[in-house]
Amino acid sequence: MPHHEPHRIHRSGWLRAAVLGANDGIVSTASLITGVAVAGAGSETIILAGTAGLAAGALSMAAGEYVSVQSQKDIEHADLKIEMNSLENNREGELAELAGIYRERGLSPELADEVAHQLMEHDALGAHARDDIGIVHELSARPYEAAFTSAGMFAAGATIPLVITMVSPLTIIPWLIPLCATVALAALGAFAARMGGASPIVGAWRVCAWGSAAMGVTALVGKAFGLSM
Repeated sequence: MPHHEPHRIHRSGWLRAAVLGANDGIVSTASLITGVAVAGAGSETIILAGTAGLAAGALSMAAGEYVSVQSQKDIEHADLKIEMNSLENNREGELAELAGIYRERGLSPELADEVAHQLMEHDALGAHARDDIGIVHELSARPYEAAFTSAGMFAAGATIPLVITMVSPLTIIPWLIPLCATVALAALGAFAARMGGASPIVGAWRVCAWGSAAMGVTALVGKAFGLSM
């Protein structure tokens, strides 16, 4: 019977974008709402600021993820083009290079030469992309997936503090929003860590620590501006 092990590396692309988007949505929107509330703004102003932050943040995340991941994809394509040209003009040199890689990984010279030869016959560019450059299908750049995932999860994360603000009395927003945001961040960190095969407790702690610091600094800024107005 074939042996199958459930690996998680195929999740890395969308999981990274999803966690980044949701975390940023919760932290930035909750921080914005808290800072404006501590400054003494009214309910309508606070909700307007939160809504604007949600829209701007989601679009910013989409654009940022697309540009950054597309840059990675451009580099991958450029490297693959270099390999294609080299395979066309110096196939023997590329064969020797691939065999050298396998020898460094522990194969005997004879076996390394045979493996390199067979892989070159089967899929020369794929073999060099994987073993020479380090480009694998599971980790290849997907700009649109990263952009839409990050933007959607930002909006979902930002909705949590925004909806709570809409249904809560103005007097309790400065402390209720950070509290609810911290709980949401803990759940997000635990979920992301579990999906990645790490400790949920550690994942929740590190997300909460950074999020709490961001909200605390923003609250101090809002307090300072509130006192000076």
